[in-house]
Amino acid sequence: MTSPLHAAVLKVPAPGFTATVQVPGTSANLGPGFDSLGLAVSLYDTLSVSTLPSSGQGGGSMDAVLEFDLRGEGVAQLPLDATHLVVKAMDLAFARLGYRRGGLRIAAENVLPHGRGLGSSASAIVAGIMAANALVDSADQQDSQWILQLASEMEGHPDNVAPAIFGAAAISWREGQRYASAKVTPSGAVIPVVAIPNFEVKTELARGLLPATVPHADAAANSGRAALLIHALKDAPELLGAGTRDFLHQDYRAAAMPESAALVAKLREDGHAAFISGAGPTVMALANGALEADAMVAFIAGLGGEEKKTSKFGVSWRVLRLAVDLEGAKVEVHPGSQAL
Repeated sequence: MTSPLHAAVLKVPAPGFTATVQVPGTSANLGPGFDSLGLAVSLYDTLSVSTLPSSGQGGGSMDAVLEFDLRGEGVAQLPLDATHLVVKAMDLAFARLGYRRGGLRIAAENVLPHGRGLGSSASAIVAGIMAANALVDSADQQDSQWILQLASEMEGHPDNVAPAIFGAAAISWREGQRYASAKVTPSGAVIPVVAIPNFEVKTELARGLLPATVPHADAAANSGRAALLIHALKDAPELLGAGTRDFLHQDYRAAAMPESAALVAKLREDGHAAFISGAGPTVMALANGALEADAMVAFIAGLGGEEKKTSKFGVSWRVLRLAVDLEGAKVEVHPGSQAL
């Protein structure tokens, strides 16, 4: 953290500019790819940050104006101050770039549901870092690899932030103190279908259910399925069912989301490549072509759509047929204030 003694020498982004960032939702793990595989999907949060003149006496970030215009998912629970995750990401990015936060107007259209395993926190982190990077002087701006390092540092792992930044599927890992990611473009036949339940599961709760060790046989089986999944995504979507079988984490987490686990079991019993998205409780299935995708949508919707209060599995489901996002996050900078 920058001390007050050094804050006065830091630059402030020029007022009168707006950075607009669109970030796709992501699904992490993809079955066996625990903390290492992720997929970008066609649900998008949009952030628009406008730079305003600072109004404080001391000239530091704590004195700067912060205005919010938040809409969509989860906004009633979000803080309207510097503890907002987007602001925290921007503050960290500004500090690493040699800047401090001036006045900001933050407008957001949140589409990703919170606490459902579709990367809402990763989206906020990536959007904040990319907005800050775009609002500093061009000579100080950094590339996408810098964004990956900082976003992974904040998130704690790269499996959601990498596909959010780069799009498509991402294989991510840590090498010493550096994070790395390789982009994998799935076959056009691969269609993600998600069933979003009407309840949340906190990532901390789901992660706390995992054992400290697993049997060697399970680890070996899981590594084989993860390797198979990459082949299935790219060249053999008929193998997605086998490729998405997990041995490391999903069975252990089932107690935190029994309705989701039951839906995964039913879909897999019927031959579909279903798994828990991220830490849950959203269920994702990767269809091999439009016919399978339509069949899954119809089946899950029949269990209890949003208009129904209950379903066979005790909850209602919001069912969406999505696409794989191939481009990742996008940012544009405009002069003046741009309303969403």
